[in-house]
Amino acid sequence: MKIDRTVRTDLDKVPGEVREAEALGHDGIATAELANDPFLALVLAAEHSEKVELATAIAVAFARSPMTLAIQAHDLNAYSKGRFILGLGSQIKPHITKRFSMPWSAPAARMKELIQAVQAIWACWYDGARLDFHGEHYTHTLMTPMFTPDNTQYGKPKIFLAAVGPKMTETAAEVADGLLVHAFTTPSYFREVTVPTVKKTMEAAGRKRADFEFSLPVMAAIATNDQELEKARFSLKKRISFYGSTPNYKPVLDHHGWGDLQPELNMMSKQGLWDEMAHKIPDEVLDTFGIAGTPAQVTDWVIENFGGELDRVTVDVTANGPDEAKELMAKLRAA
Repeated sequence: MKIDRTVRTDLDKVPGEVREAEALGHDGIATAELANDPFLALVLAAEHSEKVELATAIAVAFARSPMTLAIQAHDLNAYSKGRFILGLGSQIKPHITKRFSMPWSAPAARMKELIQAVQAIWACWYDGARLDFHGEHYTHTLMTPMFTPDNTQYGKPKIFLAAVGPKMTETAAEVADGLLVHAFTTPSYFREVTVPTVKKTMEAAGRKRADFEFSLPVMAAIATNDQELEKARFSLKKRISFYGSTPNYKPVLDHHGWGDLQPELNMMSKQGLWDEMAHKIPDEVLDTFGIAGTPAQVTDWVIENFGGELDRVTVDVTANGPDEAKELMAKLRAA
């Protein structure tokens, strides 16, 4: 199991956080597209590191075209000497249409075509294939030598896809190199729904599990004393209530018989009642989705609930210093 760590996208913080992550022995670092650009921070991360893999987790795919994604991913992979992973996610319709002012339709089908288009562009650049991609949503047929990169010695980047529901999970298994398991999952949903869906789809597509990675950002909050624990549990309830308000994520709640929470949380989110939503999350729900505790407790929880299937995990166990962090990461890797 590889150990990844999320770094902030505040550009002045990136160099120090990446150097620290690499010194502690992390295998990768990831940036999320929240209030800042996830790609720009990774340019700095590549400059200030030598070994860690660099991933967007996630970049919003539908806010961009296949060509812009292909270019950005190529540049980062070339600059980092083959260490970049293009992690994509669909986001949800209101963000795509109202925040990014971009089109939305049949997200799983559109995502599959977008990834295939990126791969077709890369086949042109890396393999010399003629660019002749025709799809329902994207068409790419023009590429001249002036616009073809020549620094292709590090090969194509990997593509990971974030998914929750079965259709997007199937898309990841069909055309991506890995699945970014959403933090809003549970051990039961992962083992009983996600993993079987991936394996069945890959078998039908003639793909091998060995060529695919499961990556999970753990729903965890570190607390080293009782006062911190109370705050940590409330922060996790806020995260769970935020994700739980999203209609697309209702299947995870349904899996445990908690589906009635979703419409109530959704209604409250539209009223801006973010703190009040957290109080709607019972302790049972929190303790099923994640853990608040010491770095050692978080480590044990991950191993107990996800060991054996995950290829990489995003978790921060550095609160008590580098010695314990290295020990706990070694324990995770052995899982």
